[in-house]
Amino acid sequence: MAREALTGSRIRERRVMAGMKQAELARLAGISPSYLNLIEHNRRRIGGKLLLNIAAALGVEAQALTDGAEAALIATLREAADAAGLSGDEATRADEFAGRFPGWADVLAGTAKRAAALEQTVEALNDRLAHDPHLAASMHELLSTAAAIRSTAAILAENEALQPEWRNRFHANINEDSRRLSDSAEAIVAYLDADADAADAASSPQEEVELYLAAQEFSFAELEKGTVGEDLIDQMVQAAPQLASQAAKFIAGQVLRQVVEDAAVLKLAELRAAIEEIGMDPLSLANHLHCAMPCLLRRMAALPELGAGLVVCDRSGTVIFRKSVEGFTVPRHGACCPLWPLFSALGQPGSVIRSRVTQLGRADAPFEGYAAAGTMANTGYNSTPLMQAVMLLLPADAPAGEVFAMGSTCRVCPQDQCRARREPSVISAGI
Repeated sequence: MAREALTGSRIRERRVMAGMKQAELARLAGISPSYLNLIEHNRRRIGGKLLLNIAAALGVEAQALTDGAEAALIATLREAADAAGLSGDEATRADEFAGRFPGWADVLAGTAKRAAALEQTVEALNDRLAHDPHLAASMHELLSTAAAIRSTAAILAENEALQPEWRNRFHANINEDSRRLSDSAEAIVAYLDADADAADAASSPQEEVELYLAAQEFSFAELEKGTVGEDLIDQMVQAAPQLASQAAKFIAGQVLRQVVEDAAVLKLAELRAAIEEIGMDPLSLANHLHCAMPCLLRRMAALPELGAGLVVCDRSGTVIFRKSVEGFTVPRHGACCPLWPLFSALGQPGSVIRSRVTQLGRADAPFEGYAAAGTMANTGYNSTPLMQAVMLLLPADAPAGEVFAMGSTCRVCPQDQCRARREPSVISAGI
């Protein structure tokens, strides 16, 4: 195998060990982040002055980036073979496999390392839950307070002849215990999220994309200027430190292309001017601007001053995009509540769904929900059209009139009597 075949992998390993971002190393080496990404994935050969520049930026000898890279890969492959229980003959052929199929060998070694890292993460979390004294004490306080509230509430519910003085005292106890319960839950969340900015070894590609979009505040001024080429989108994706996996880069590329398409139809400046002229009603805005409703809802969500949330699903009902808003949870794992306006719109293409909604268990924050579904571009005759549904969530004032209460997902929804329930809730009365 050529000496340079795995140099990119060694460069990536050294950079990660040094805690250096890809963009920073590229700047020090005098190349673009996208080109460095190709090098690190062994898609570009490297040598000469560029190799020396990268080695100097990493603070290592150039030889350390070339010699020994194959040995590290082969050792990882042999460890993976041993863990899988392969026979001795198969394990001894790791060097032959790496020489003939360097790309597949790198993928297999990376998968083995990731599996080992995930196993360590699971073990660490189990150990933390079992032996962390702070977490154990906080959970004990939370459960004790919840039991006290339930006991006091039962006394009030089962004894109608209580004297007003005692009834007021019990109400005061519930109020005090509720505050303590809230403080305990907040403390637990803060403790578990104390290292939220650190990289999560178990994050999914979708979560990587969400981190990237949040870091950009869902705003891409460079994509709002008009016609944008694929090169710019590729550079943005490759330079994003949050996008570690190829799957995440693929998803992010699709999101950015959608932004470009929407910007070509409706500029944010035009949308702001229309809102000042006729108000915030999406249907009136769509008619005034001659813009399709799904596109308009996405553009409204791109205005930071609105503080809006956005959820997009495809024809299967799978959430493919989310812009979070305080007071409304979109579950990361498992199915969403089927009663959301988003899914009503999915079954009624061309219609616009409007509903004043609130999510149970989320402080009853009210939202004006607007949802619409539309077909994507057809690729041929007699082909099944692809479809997406879009739901915009605008924070609303105090509820006035009927408000539709719904959950995030069945497992944590406290509404027992629900026609759409698929499984019991962990916080309902019966669990």
